[in-house]
Amino acid sequence: MKVRAIKTEKVTSKSISLELLLNKYLPKIFENSIVVITSKIVSLCEGRVVAIEDVDKNELIKKEANFFIPPEKNQYGITLTLKNGMLVATAGIDESNGNGYYILWPESAQKTANNIRSYLCKRFGLTNIGVIISDSRTTPLRWGTTGFGLAYSGFNPIKNYIGTPDLFGKILKITKSNVLDALSVAAVMEMGEGLEQTPIALITNIPYVEFLSRNPTKKELDQMRVKLDEDLYSIFFENAPWET
Repeated sequence: MKVRAIKTEKVTSKSISLELLLNKYLPKIFENSIVVITSKIVSLCEGRVVAIEDVDKNELIKKEANFFIPPEKNQYGITLTLKNGMLVATAGIDESNGNGYYILWPESAQKTANNIRSYLCKRFGLTNIGVIISDSRTTPLRWGTTGFGLAYSGFNPIKNYIGTPDLFGKILKITKSNVLDALSVAAVMEMGEGLEQTPIALITNIPYVEFLSRNPTKKELDQMRVKLDEDLYSIFFENAPWET
C-alpha cells in the first residue's frame, strides 16, 4: 500500500469550493485508487462553521449531538457524545485550524462522498474509485488520536472472515476486518493533525480492497454500524449518564 498526502492552499470558510480544490490539486488518478479528504476541509468548503464569539460551545455541542454526557462529568471538561452512531468527543466540533470558527461535521458526509466519487469517475473516466471522508478521534484507554472513516463510497468497507479457516483450520466465527477505518488511519497519519496543510491523501496499491463501481446502499451503510444494545461494550453505554 502507498499513501501520498497532497498539499493544498490554506483553506478557510467558503474560500474555495470542494470541486475546485480537487481540480486544482488532485493529480491524475487511476483505477483501484482511493481518495481521502478530511471532513474539516469538506466542512470549510461548505461553510459549516460558527464564529466562536457568536455561540456557547457547550450549547452548540448539545445541538449537534444525538446524545451527550455533560463536561462536568469528566476531569477534562470535555463533552462526550454519540453522533450518527459514532462515539466522539464534542460531536465532532473542532476549532483547530478554524481561524476563529468552530468547524462542524459536514451537513451530509455520505452525500458528499457519493458526489466526489461521481465527479472523479467522470473527470478521469474511471470505474473503480473509492472515496473516504475522514476525521480523527481518541480511543478509550489510549493516548493520542487516530483516523476513522466518517463516510465512504466505491468499495467494501468490511472484509468478512466469517466461515473461513485460520492457519490451523479452525473456522472463524466472528472476525471481520474494518477496511474503512484501517485505510483512514493510514491516510490521517500521512496527512497529519497540525500545520502540515495536506488535507487530501491518495491511496494506491491496495489489492486487498474490494472495489464496487457504485455508491453504498442504505443496507450496506446500516451494516457498518452496530446497535448500542448489540455492541460488545454495551454495558458501558447503557450505564453512562447520557442526556439528549
